[in-house]
Amino acid sequence: MSTEASTLQDLAGDLAGTYRRTVSSGHTVDPAIVADDLAALERDGYVILHDLLTAQELETVRSEVVPLLDRHGRNGFEGHTTQRVYSVLNKTRACDRIADHPRVLALLDRLFLPNYLLSMLQVINILPGEQAQMLHTDDGFYPLPRPRKALGAATIWAIDDFTADNGATDVIPGSDRWAHRMPTPDERVPVVMKAGSCVFFPGTLWHGGGANRSTAPRLAVTAQYCEPWLRPQEAFTLSTTRDTVRAVSEDIRRMLGYSIHPPFIGQVDGMHPKRLLEPGAQPL
Repeated sequence: MSTEASTLQDLAGDLAGTYRRTVSSGHTVDPAIVADDLAALERDGYVILHDLLTAQELETVRSEVVPLLDRHGRNGFEGHTTQRVYSVLNKTRACDRIADHPRVLALLDRLFLPNYLLSMLQVINILPGEQAQMLHTDDGFYPLPRPRKALGAATIWAIDDFTADNGATDVIPGSDRWAHRMPTPDERVPVVMKAGSCVFFPGTLWHGGGANRSTAPRLAVTAQYCEPWLRPQEAFTLSTTRDTVRAVSEDIRRMLGYSIHPPFIGQVDGMHPKRLLEPGAQPL
């Protein structure tokens, strides 16, 4: 009997099988906790994950990222009174714990296909006087009509406490299930949470940064993710050096695109991309 592949599905193990997918650290989270998180997500369109970072981890993030805050936003979406840091992984290891936190990966493991990708990692510092950001959805740039399953998900991590007055992210509860309806400003609900917590929501949820009416900045980090067959917002395979890729965790490495979505999405020169990390691998 012939063993030749007759469908694309028959090829699923070829390139992906060269480096078997490792189980994410999300498997270490109590399934009962994950079930509760998913239930809140289904009910409200978002879930707050409380107290995930310790005081020491928060201080490390702050001390590493604050010196990088050297530019303001360029438009109304980025915020003219908001500072942002891009290409975070190349600049500090302090935010790795945010990108690959097991509590977050446990949710992603259940929402998306294996080898889902990191779409963006960014520091956002909303300064006093900033206006409320325009409401938007994080996967709205993918041209597929709503209502639909989310194609991505986002986390926003409070490095400072999030309050109703200092620029806490505003969400529109339940808006992830809307079709063509547009939100109104009076539907905005601030995500109030303590530093070290994060809010998790699907890419279909309407949300936006709040106005900072306080006298102090509001520091946060956002990590966003997408299905493995989509193009991420940040071209990590171009922006992230191989030395950085070798330094990060296996979870982050896989989410940067050093993985295969079967049968062969993500291949490099017909081979699995992790071969580029092997000793003696030549640049293309």
